Amino acid sequence: MMAKAATDPIAEGRALLEAGDPVAAVNLLHAFTETRPADHEARYWLYSALVAAGEPAAARQTLDDARNLHCVDMLRAHGVDLTRFKTDKAYCAQIGRKLYGIKHMAPASLTLGRSLDLDNPDVQTMISYGLSLQHQGRTDEAINVFSAAAEAFPHPAVHEFLLYALFHAPDRMRRVSDEARRWSDLYAAPLTPANPTFANERTTDRPLRIGYVGPSFTRSQVAQFLLPVLEAHDPKAVEVFLYCADPAAEDALPAGCTVRGIAPLSDQEVAALIRKDTIDVLVDVWGHTAGSRLPVFAWRPAPVQVAWINFVQTTGLACMDYILHADSMKVDGTDEFFTEEIWHIGPIVAPSRPSTDRLPGVPTPALKNGYVTYGSFNNPAKLSEITIAAWSLILRQRPEDRLILKYGPFIDPVLQRVTRARFAAYGTAPEQLEFRGHTTGPDYWREFQDIDLALDPSPCPGGTTSCDALANGVPVLTQWGDDFYSRIGVPVVLPCGLPELIADGWDDYVEKAVALTADPLALDALRSRVRPGFDASPYRDEVGFTRNLEGIFRQMQARWLAETA
Repeated sequence: MMAKAATDPIAEGRALLEAGDPVAAVNLLHAFTETRPADHEARYWLYSALVAAGEPAAARQTLDDARNLHCVDMLRAHGVDLTRFKTDKAYCAQIGRKLYGIKHMAPASLTLGRSLDLDNPDVQTMISYGLSLQHQGRTDEAINVFSAAAEAFPHPAVHEFLLYALFHAPDRMRRVSDEARRWSDLYAAPLTPANPTFANERTTDRPLRIGYVGPSFTRSQVAQFLLPVLEAHDPKAVEVFLYCADPAAEDALPAGCTVRGIAPLSDQEVAALIRKDTIDVLVDVWGHTAGSRLPVFAWRPAPVQVAWINFVQTTGLACMDYILHADSMKVDGTDEFFTEEIWHIGPIVAPSRPSTDRLPGVPTPALKNGYVTYGSFNNPAKLSEITIAAWSLILRQRPEDRLILKYGPFIDPVLQRVTRARFAAYGTAPEQLEFRGHTTGPDYWREFQDIDLALDPSPCPGGTTSCDALANGVPVLTQWGDDFYSRIGVPVVLPCGLPELIADGWDDYVEKAVALTADPLALDALRSRVRPGFDASPYRDEVGFTRNLEGIFRQMQARWLAETA
């Protein structure tokens, strides 16, 4: 008599889930996990089945259990002393910082969370803990940590981490607006003079004095957008002042700009310096992100104050006069979420200059691969549940196709497995996903040659990575969102002459993704239009954009002169 073949409960559970019977999969996998309490792989599949079966509360707890068990295995692999891990908070903090440094965010968050001393909290540990959660897309948890940090350490820079995390919350429009106003009430409004006076010459027939404020102009993601403007400014029309942390650390800046180092100065001292320079229009290019000097604006050092580029949400400052948006970001009702007046400046928010080491274009890779490769180079925090569900609808129709997810922390095996489990809940096979970490220079540009169609997430679309994709010939599928922020992909794609890449809602998005990639030759024909479309678009008209921007700044100054006459 032949012995009965051994069964694999995980494989059976996966098969039931893929066959459309998530309840049976839940029952089988739950029974198996009862006998294998330390098996994280079984729990990942149980999580996917619970989501598919419509049991979100049980699914969340199961995912937490799977992730924690997996993280403990990772700690063992890293040689962590688990006995000390259980009792030594300082040791946990040390291990957490090391794991954070190598971008293993899931085990980093486990150790950093365990290191917290609620009787004697450390601000940097709390911020690192919150960021380690945020980089995994664990938005609600990150918000809770940053909220606690803002209460325990009332400081404008600490509070700004909460504002950024709120961008990714489902009800972000109202929450970001309210929290930005609260930030302003705490750290800006008390500093703002009731009736500021200025020594600026009250005339329009002279060069306008424009000041830009940011921690860096050449060593950050804003460089490809801002440097073209700084270099294209007309010296006969404007005088440009740059206020950055350390001018010596910057790469080459335009010779015509006056550069001031402000790192060692207090906000009040920076404001005094700006007043001494008699700046007409002061522009913040950083917003509520790390390194911001927004409190400088609270002192009202310039008659016109503007938010631009890195931050399209409200600053919350009553003394910030304007914020610059693209025309296609207009949505009725947006004004109520802003303290600033929204000034729509044209088809784009800023020009975008491709890197000098951009590689030559290549045919769409599906022609040689025989399958389609989708791509997203976005922060996991942008991978909302609806985004994963919609992308899974695409991948389920094309089981041979692949999706590359690229972001620094995606090198973390735990984050990879969690992400596969999230997709599997909606029918995507784990084998369809590929993960890549951070790269720079030619290595970064080369990775666009592997992508047939870039998929934009929602309601938090890509920005810089979408511009980079188009500049390298990769079509980007985006959509008209319900609010100004969820449609920031539109002014990326539309000016390049690619309206067929803008979907009207998720159903249309899925249909377009499938239709655009059905014929590799047609997809290659589309690809052949992308890079030339970008290069001929307003993104590459640096002088034209800058002249328009100078004209807008001049209008703002004229309005101030009229209102204060």
